[in-house]
Amino acid sequence: MRDYKRYYTIPATPEEIFIALTNPFTIELWSGYKAIMDDKEGTEFTLWDGDISGKNLTIEKDKKIVQEWYFGEQDNRSIVTIKIHEKNKGAQIELNHTNIPDEVYDNIIKGWDEYYFGALKTFFEEE
Repeated sequence: MRDYKRYYTIPATPEEIFIALTNPFTIELWSGYKAIMDDKEGTEFTLWDGDISGKNLTIEKDKKIVQEWYFGEQDNRSIVTIKIHEKNKGAQIELNHTNIPDEVYDNIIKGWDEYYFGALKTFFEEE
């Protein structure tokens, strides 16, 4: 099991980022895939046609999202914490993903950098 921590700067307000991460229609706009997601604690979600699935554990509107991501029969919970901070004319995202299974670590990191926050940054830059 491995952990990953990274910061991303996105040219959008914390409110816009929060909506982009929790509204299924907005997620589809920047990811290109249908999503099942909301901004409620205790609800399950799926992204990228089910490639990512999990449960929302903690939601602090416009500030913080904590999720459990499911990886098969894994004993240790894989936890994703996304903190959104206002920064200059945009937002800084603090990502902390713990207990990533070794066999999927490289794919998860690439996913965060290119398809998740990379795509989100591109989406807001092109608006």
